[in-house]
Amino acid sequence: MHRLERLAKTAGTSPWVIPYLTAGYPAKEETLDLLRALERGGADAIEVGLPFSDPLADGPVIQATSQASLDGGTTTAWILETVAAFRRESDLPILVMGYLNPMMRFGLEAFFEKASEVGVDGLIVPDVPPEEAKPLQSMADKANLSWVFLAAPTSGVQRLKQVDACSTHFSYCVAVTGVTGSRQSLPDDIKNYLAEAKSSMEKPFVVGFGISEAKHVTQVCPPAAGVVVGSALLKAIGEAPNPASRVQVAEDFMKALRP
Repeated sequence: MHRLERLAKTAGTSPWVIPYLTAGYPAKEETLDLLRALERGGADAIEVGLPFSDPLADGPVIQATSQASLDGGTTTAWILETVAAFRRESDLPILVMGYLNPMMRFGLEAFFEKASEVGVDGLIVPDVPPEEAKPLQSMADKANLSWVFLAAPTSGVQRLKQVDACSTHFSYCVAVTGVTGSRQSLPDDIKNYLAEAKSSMEKPFVVGFGISEAKHVTQVCPPAAGVVVGSALLKAIGEAPNPASRVQVAEDFMKALRP
């Protein structure tokens, strides 16, 4: 069974907590240990961020980590090798979250094939909407890669249904109209938005952009199956003084997110 299909079947039991980690941040040699720490902390899946110089959906924290990763020499090929190393010791679902440009630079078909070969399970590509995704999804399907499309608070019922229909195992509801970044509170109307998503979508969905605390998890789950947390985690990692403490911070942060 596909790892993300297996995860999708658990929707509604306990909330999924899915961390986002920019590969190569804060240093290439720390990525594998951080992935291990996130799994020990209870991650249900991990989003591995593919750094890009113009991450249009991301706020200042992820922008900064992406640039630091690129400055440190991170490449797409190295990220896939790191996923392969993690996969040799873990069966945790892995999604690559990134923009189309680095994938095109690698070679789209070659990227999908290599991603599948090393143990990637799915893709989140914010700058590819459903209307433009068909040829890419065909290649991803051939490689047995799940595709996760994004919906926004401005998405109406028809758009929510389209996102649901096009996503392979689950979709991603963006919590705010804006870029990624941790927030003290989520929008007041998020319950109405997620209720509409629940009534319009047949597959599970996760919520991200702004999730930073356990109270946010309980605020959106249910109806969401889970959450994605990125900026708050990366900020905590970045504030730790050395590699050992960063690993511990990552593990502890994940544990603290559980309601």
